[in-house]
Amino acid sequence: MTEYKIAPDQPSFLEATPAWSALKEFTRARIALGRTGVSLPTNELLEFRLAHARARDAVHEALDIETLTQGLVHMGFDPTAVSSRAENREHYLLRPDLGRRLSDISIRTLEESIRQARLSPGAIAFVVADGLSARAVQTHALPTLKALQALGSPLDNSAVVVATQARVALGDEIGEVLGAEIVVVLIGERPGLSAPDSMGVYMTWHPRVGRNDSERNCISNIRPEGLSYAGAAQKLAWLIAQARVLGKTGVDLKEASEYETDTIRIKK
Repeated sequence: MTEYKIAPDQPSFLEATPAWSALKEFTRARIALGRTGVSLPTNELLEFRLAHARARDAVHEALDIETLTQGLVHMGFDPTAVSSRAENREHYLLRPDLGRRLSDISIRTLEESIRQARLSPGAIAFVVADGLSARAVQTHALPTLKALQALGSPLDNSAVVVATQARVALGDEIGEVLGAEIVVVLIGERPGLSAPDSMGVYMTWHPRVGRNDSERNCISNIRPEGLSYAGAAQKLAWLIAQARVLGKTGVDLKEASEYETDTIRIKK
């Protein structure tokens, strides 16, 4: 049996080099964990299992609609609550297609809200949706909307909808029923082992049932450890303004860097 040896000046692939360990300062990814024999240290193994449990809990956690609605009302909005065709969380996870369409009673609820609100042309529909992490939306949706308000964005002519058992595409039908020019969906992203509370924002021009993902713009990883509320709000305000210039969103709307924003040239 041949025995392989690593030269003293070559680090083992099982051991982290100083340079590799230094990367831990810049990421929450599981790198340079060390070892005990040929296995992970007990503490790291337990941390991994805890993170996995938190991710699973986040998927099944229900949105606190009452608390979220109260926060939106305090901001000056008059939110409407709707749900998808998925009857419960298990149904939602097994049938993604049902999470993309409104229940019949929700359609009637939105139609009634139109008669009361009388949205004018150019209105934006903001959809606050549970998605795959209700915790993310519960924590980050209001601060992100407040940051958008602080930029002076015209939110007074906006409809705000709280949606449960929702997928991103549910915003297309909501926006279509409301007759919105743009729909902005704030939704909980799929939990990861380092981020069970990451929120994403998806924006679609002239929403309607059947829109493709390529027709949306996405801002992801909104949370204190990722993209800040202020940063997300700035990106969203820029995208809204440029969508109105181009009359489209998605792959045809390329986001400029913060250094190019003042001088960007839009191709028509």
